[in-house]
Amino acid sequence: MIQDPLTLYKLIILYMLDRVSFPMTKSQVSDFVLGKEYTTFLTFQQVLSELIDAGLISADSIRNRTHLLITTEGRETLDFFGNRISEAIKKDIDSYFAEHEYALRNEVSVLGDYYKSTSGEYEAQLVAKDRGIKLVEITLSVPTEEMAAAICDNWQKKNQEIYEYLTTQLF
Repeated sequence: MIQDPLTLYKLIILYMLDRVSFPMTKSQVSDFVLGKEYTTFLTFQQVLSELIDAGLISADSIRNRTHLLITTEGRETLDFFGNRISEAIKKDIDSYFAEHEYALRNEVSVLGDYYKSTSGEYEAQLVAKDRGIKLVEITLSVPTEEMAAAICDNWQKKNQEIYEYLTTQLF
């Protein structure tokens, strides 16, 4: 078994990110790791930082979420050291994904972000994806940052209705 617990936590995160075909949020990974009480919040943050610094995972921040992806180097590391994760932990992770994969995928497949444009307006960029393919991408210009933030928040809640409305109206 692994002597250094930090190494085990890193391998758990790499294993998780390798088991899915979509980016996971930092919150999703921490919910599992902390929920199973594998480690503490501070240790989780340290491990995540070390994985990013080593180039084994990439982190992309979109508004208030950090999306995590395993890199090629991370996959190679997991291929080499993955046998050091116990079968019980692998089973926990696989069971978690069997139960929650749809919700996890849906959460990261809907993106809303905004920025201030050169004209002084705010632009809300809204995207819905399925298996990495963009289903819809909308950019709305609004006069205030508050409106742009509200649009992004509502997109998270109402994207399916909006997508269905657009497709029924346009087809």
